[in-house]
Amino acid sequence: MYIQRHLENQVMEASKCYPVVMVCGQRQVGKSTMLNQIKEKERRYVTLDDGNARRLAEKDPELFFETYGYPLLIDEFQRVPSILLEMKRIVDQKALSGEDNNGMYWLTGSQKFKMMKDVSESLAGRIAVFDMSSLSAAELEGRKACVFHPALENLRERIKYCSPKNVHEIYEKIFKGGMPKLIVTNMDRERFYADYINTYLERDIKELSLVGKLGEFYDFLVYMAARTSMELKYSEIANTIGISAPTAKEWVSILERSGIIYILRPYYNNFTNRLVKTPKMYFLDTGLAAYLCRWPNAETLENGAMDGAFFETYVVSEIVKNYYNEGKRPDLYYYRDIDGKEIDLLFVEGDRIYPVEIKKAKMPNHADKNFSVLNKLKMNVQPGVILCMADEMLPYSRDAWYFPVAGL
Repeated sequence: MYIQRHLENQVMEASKCYPVVMVCGQRQVGKSTMLNQIKEKERRYVTLDDGNARRLAEKDPELFFETYGYPLLIDEFQRVPSILLEMKRIVDQKALSGEDNNGMYWLTGSQKFKMMKDVSESLAGRIAVFDMSSLSAAELEGRKACVFHPALENLRERIKYCSPKNVHEIYEKIFKGGMPKLIVTNMDRERFYADYINTYLERDIKELSLVGKLGEFYDFLVYMAARTSMELKYSEIANTIGISAPTAKEWVSILERSGIIYILRPYYNNFTNRLVKTPKMYFLDTGLAAYLCRWPNAETLENGAMDGAFFETYVVSEIVKNYYNEGKRPDLYYYRDIDGKEIDLLFVEGDRIYPVEIKKAKMPNHADKNFSVLNKLKMNVQPGVILCMADEMLPYSRDAWYFPVAGL
C-alpha cells in the first residue's frame, strides 16, 4: 500500500523548471518509493547501492550516463558524488544546443552532509533540493497539504479538515512515529528500529572518517534522544559521552544533516541583549526517539517523565514536516531570556511576530503569560496560539487562542 506524499506536487513542478531535482532525508522515510510512484514510464531507475552500477559510475561516468540515458532516477547518488561533474556537462551541453533540459535527472540521498558540498559546487543554479521526513499526521489521515501558519484566518481554514483526537491517540502516534514501512506493514516495531539503527551506523556513519567509534556514536544517539526538546549544550554532551566538544559539535551536525534532528535557533535581535543564544534540538521522528529511549509502549510514555518533552517534539516535528512538504525551509525560533521567560515557538515574518505555546493539557491556564515579553522587541506582535489537547479552536483571551494539536 502506498500513502500519497504531499511532496509529490513540489517535485513534479520543480522538474518542469530544473534539469536536476534532489530529494534528501533520513533513511526509510520513503524518498525512493515516492519518486518511483510518480515517475514517468520512460524514466529509468538505478541505485548506486548496486555494486555494478556503482563501479561503472566511479570508473567511467560518461559510459554510465550513456548506458542509462535520461530521464533517469538515481537512488543513493551520494555514494558516487563524482558523477555530478559529468551530469553538469550533459545538462549544460543540452542547454547550449537549445534543447529543453528540464527534469533530466532525479536524485535521492540520505547523507546530506556529504552531498550538499558536491551539489553546490557542481550544480549551482541547475538543481532543486527538497528535504523529506517521515509521514506527517496530515499524510497519514489523507488531509490536503497545508503549511501550518499561526495567523487566525489560516487556523480557521485548517481546522475544517481535522477530526478531534484524545491524548491517548496522540501518544500512540508519538510512540509509533511516521516511518512508512512501519505504517503500511505488520513489521515488528522493535525489529524495524533495531535494523534502522544498525544500517545507519554501519553504512552511513562508518563511511565518515569523522566518526571513529560506533559504540560511542550509539551512546551519543541515545543521549540525544533522551534530551529531545531540550537546550543543546555541547560541553554536556562531550562530558557525558567522553568525547571532545568539537567532536560533539560535529556529531550533532551529522544528525542534523542526515535528517534525524531539527535544530531550533533562539530568536535574537538588536533591541535587547537579554536573550539567550543556546539552540534547542528535536528528533524529527518521535518513534525513533522513543525506541532509543527504550519506552516500552505508548501508555508508559504518556505517563512517564518525558511525556512533555515528547509532546513538544511531536508538535515541532509536525510543523517542520508541513514546511518540508511544501518545499520550504521553516523559519522558526524560540524565545528565552536571562530572566527565564520562554516561549516555545516564534514565527517571524518581516516586522510581525507570532508567539506559540505547546501544552499537553486540554485547556491550559496562563499559557500566554510570557507573550507580553515580546513587546520589548519593537515588533508587531500578533495574536498568540496555544497548541494543546483542546477539541476545537477557541479564544483564550483577546490575544491568544487554543488550537488542537490534532489539527497539525
